[in-house]
Amino acid sequence: MDITDRKLAEEKLLDSEARYKAILDAIPDLMFRISRDGEYLDLKSEGANLTLTREEIVGKHVQELLPSDVATISLEAIAKTLDTGTLQICEYQLPTPLGVKDYEARLVVSGEDEVLAIVRDITERKQAEISLQNLAQKFAKAFSCSPDSITISTIQEGRFIEVNDSFVNLSGYERDETIGKTSFELDIWVHDRDRLNLLQELQATGVARNLEVEFRQKSGEIITAMLSAEVIDLDGTPCILAVHHDITERKQVEAQLRLSAQRDRLLAETLVRIRSSLNLDQILQTTVTEVRQFLQADRVFISLNNANLGVRTLAESVDPKYPSVSGWSTNDEAYLQEVRNLLKDNLVRVFEDITQMAVSPKVRAHCRKFQTKASLAVPIMLGNELFGALIANQCSGSRHWQPIEIDLLKQMSEQVAIAIQQSQICQKLAELNTNLEHQVEERTAQLQQKMQEVEKLHRVKDVVLHTVAHDLRTSVMGNLMVLKNLLNQGVGSGEGDKGTRGQGRIIEQVSLLSPPNAQSPIPVSRSIIERMIQGNDRQLTMINSLLEINSCEKQGIDIKLEPVQFSNLLGGTFAQLEPMLTQNQATLKNLVPADLPLVMADGTLLQKVLANLISHSLQNNPPGLNFILSATVEAGMIRIQIRDDGVTMSKLECDRLFDLHVRDPQDCCSTNIGLKMYLCRKVLTAHGGEIGVISNRKRGLTFWFTLDLLQKSLNHPSPTLPL
Repeated sequence: MDITDRKLAEEKLLDSEARYKAILDAIPDLMFRISRDGEYLDLKSEGANLTLTREEIVGKHVQELLPSDVATISLEAIAKTLDTGTLQICEYQLPTPLGVKDYEARLVVSGEDEVLAIVRDITERKQAEISLQNLAQKFAKAFSCSPDSITISTIQEGRFIEVNDSFVNLSGYERDETIGKTSFELDIWVHDRDRLNLLQELQATGVARNLEVEFRQKSGEIITAMLSAEVIDLDGTPCILAVHHDITERKQVEAQLRLSAQRDRLLAETLVRIRSSLNLDQILQTTVTEVRQFLQADRVFISLNNANLGVRTLAESVDPKYPSVSGWSTNDEAYLQEVRNLLKDNLVRVFEDITQMAVSPKVRAHCRKFQTKASLAVPIMLGNELFGALIANQCSGSRHWQPIEIDLLKQMSEQVAIAIQQSQICQKLAELNTNLEHQVEERTAQLQQKMQEVEKLHRVKDVVLHTVAHDLRTSVMGNLMVLKNLLNQGVGSGEGDKGTRGQGRIIEQVSLLSPPNAQSPIPVSRSIIERMIQGNDRQLTMINSLLEINSCEKQGIDIKLEPVQFSNLLGGTFAQLEPMLTQNQATLKNLVPADLPLVMADGTLLQKVLANLISHSLQNNPPGLNFILSATVEAGMIRIQIRDDGVTMSKLECDRLFDLHVRDPQDCCSTNIGLKMYLCRKVLTAHGGEIGVISNRKRGLTFWFTLDLLQKSLNHPSPTLPL
């Protein structure tokens, strides 16, 4: 038998099966063959995310694998597919290990009493649809609830497609009056060029931001809005989505602020002129010129009300188109009295339309003569007396005077009153100037004479100080030489203070110095001679301190600055203080680091400062005092502290310790110590440092002073001779 056709048909069938199999394999969706009663006959799961194996599905019923509600939907769809022979689509959700998933099943008849179900995961699509729905709802709410006016209109014609409630409130047009109409039909644009500018910007960039435009409301009122717009596509039609923010009130406030700023500037400049100039005519003329410019009025002038001179104009600024009131005056007492009555009790008079003002025929004739249509008059008061008035006129027509304009004239009238009072005071001062200059010359001559007398007294003081100091130094040094010689001879004999032989030796020395015919010698103990030596030492130190202070006050302290290692400086100081510390049974503990940075100082003067501070504590405390010396580096300076465990002082005493004064007349050393402390402060001030004392909480004092480091002194050098 010829089976060529059959073989060809079989080959085509195999090719067709292979092609369809390739197509099925390429489809990532799940495919199930399901019988009418819901039994899974076969499946194709390659490429699909399936949690069950083939063996766990084939042969099972849909009610065994699916939730009851999904199984019911599936059986109904299978039955409908087989009964109608048409494609059926159903959507459902299934819980999975990755969460709840959305699926779409497409069912077609695949054989007798069986269907082919193609199942696709549509979770992402459903989520996207939900997001779009939510977004659409948000935009719809934002569109309808926005406090700003929003419109959608065509680009070509400007025909409104949609508007929100805020547009209805802003424009005054109802929604049904707007939809389908163009902006030109509603005559919304005040300036057609504004829409042209909007279209040009949209064509160039696709967006427009913060365009300030003016719109006309249904009532005809003009409003100002900030317009922002974008081009959108609405069902294939290019449209404009526009947002209008009403800034009318803001613009009005800005205008008021500008006027307020101009008013404040004008007032400030007027006040400056009044304070800096004595030319009253110039002040008044500048005032009326700037007030007219601010008010944009036709005429502003200042009139004088004088019982003898009548009414006359002091200054005026007027538009050339209208007559000037400068030079006009009148002595008509009836007219003057009416004008005074208008401004009596310091009242501001506002006339928006002169024709509606109840005045006498004379005043009305005056207004016609100078073409005055509206007027604003503010009195100028000097105390309780009416000096004149600051008046603004509008000649072009009636005018509504704003509160800020009235307030400006009131404040300017006060400034003009100040200028007038200042001018009157200056006139009085000029009259007194001649007498005052004569008095000043006399006082100057007397002062010069007194200064000459003071200079003579200073010269006498210096002569007396040096003369007395010279005589005192000679006397004291002579006494010291004699007393020390006697004391040394007594010590040289090897006998003590209290031994009678030692006392006799001192008496013998004293008697040798007495005249031959002197009476018998008076016995003097060793302690008395020592006290006499101490007293003469204090007197000599006080004399030297007085001379040093006098030189310091007149010429300053001469310091020789050089790099100094503070720890090395202490060695010489300790050697100098050793006898004093031993005599007073005192100890000094040195905690100053050896590696301190160099300071720029005069070593000799610093040693004197340290000695004075320690001697102060020794002389004001009983024997056995303990000192602690320390130093730290703080903010480019060395801070030196000397702490003792002696008596304390009050805060007032601490504050006054370094002042030049006598603290306690009962203290025999008070003057000497005060001078030394004062010199210590002068030395530290000359070095650019500070000095002070702190009374410790429990006992003792802490002296401190500061010195600049070498590097800081090089950057900021101090003068060699400080004042």
